[in-house]
Amino acid sequence: MKITKFGHCCLVIEERGLTILTDPGAYSTAQNQAKGVDIVLITHEHADHLHVGSLKEVLANNPAAEVLTNKGVGQILDKEGIRYTLVGHGQTVERKGVRIEGFGMDHWPMYQGLKVVENTAYFIGDRLFYPGDSFADPQKPIDILALPVAGPWATLSECVDYAKKMKPKFAFPVHEGMLMPDKLGPVHRVPESVLVPLGIQFVVIKEGESREF
Repeated sequence: MKITKFGHCCLVIEERGLTILTDPGAYSTAQNQAKGVDIVLITHEHADHLHVGSLKEVLANNPAAEVLTNKGVGQILDKEGIRYTLVGHGQTVERKGVRIEGFGMDHWPMYQGLKVVENTAYFIGDRLFYPGDSFADPQKPIDILALPVAGPWATLSECVDYAKKMKPKFAFPVHEGMLMPDKLGPVHRVPESVLVPLGIQFVVIKEGESREF
């Protein structure tokens, strides 16, 4: 599995001839030039994960691409006339022999009383678990974890404890796009210092970089 990070939570995942683009949000722009995309996978409706204008550019450049997402995002796409396939909690599709499974219903709460939107975590190819903005547990072994390390809904300690609980072989940081690039030290250094001694390889993928797993 090859993973390229465009920024924040926008990834390109290449597995068995299938190319998946995740969460084309407002914190990255490289997706607007991406070609060869088979699947666009969207976890939830927040602007850092779904920027409708960017999604339209992705689909214009990849007219055969299929959008996979949940009902919450689907309501927005319906208004924009964008077709999609529903893959929510407990649902599974397979494309080119790669399974994509949906887990979880809710975005992790930011504060009491604030609206909680639908968030679907996705298990990709029986290897990569991408939780979106949640600490969802698929209740099955995880090879690679896309680990949120920052955000208004998560503390760094919660994120590290989540990785410890999931026990992946590899974890790489996502959801740090709102931080200043030259001040990422703690959100990368702390997980590495805790997780590596536990046998979890913590691999930083910088924007524009790729990594084979």
